Amino acid sequence: MVYSMFVTMTGQLTICDATSGDVAAITAIYAHYVLESSATFETDPPDEVEVERRMREQLAQGYPFLVMRDDLDGRVLGYGFAQRYGPRIGYRYSVETTIYVSCDSLNRGIGSALLQGLVAECERRGFRQAFAVIAASEPASVVLHARAGFLPVGTLTAAGWKHGQWIDVFLMQRSLGEGSETLPESRFAS
Repeated sequence: MVYSMFVTMTGQLTICDATSGDVAAITAIYAHYVLESSATFETDPPDEVEVERRMREQLAQGYPFLVMRDDLDGRVLGYGFAQRYGPRIGYRYSVETTIYVSCDSLNRGIGSALLQGLVAECERRGFRQAFAVIAASEPASVVLHARAGFLPVGTLTAAGWKHGQWIDVFLMQRSLGEGSETLPESRFAS
């Protein structure tokens, strides 16, 4: 499904559902963040088989997994997905959002567009709260989420260890759709 298109000076960009054909690009984008940053606390980049397994798992559970594609050359410039915020059934209306942009496509509005598309798709699917779990070493991600309506709700001090240092984690939250103003839809009931 195509969610939105953007016209740029050099062509058109499209946000759409990720497919198995996007796995190699997603794997490469994520590997950069695993190896070169503390945006994720994973330390060994997963291979394509594992990335595809994770993607299929999220999709099978009813969560969105989106890519931003350059229509000129078909290249994936970034991706985003949502997953259940916590493992217990009580979290079934809440999602954790994740966005990664190819390092050669930063500062072009791709992360912002992907996050807006992801939030819209989560709302369409009936989720009520979105959380972002952001390493303090990633201030651009904090700004990105704040611009998308996420508010700071807490800091986990020294929650992770990577690249020889303790790293704080910021928690941000935004309501989706009607948030907690109404009862949840019965399709999530269990």
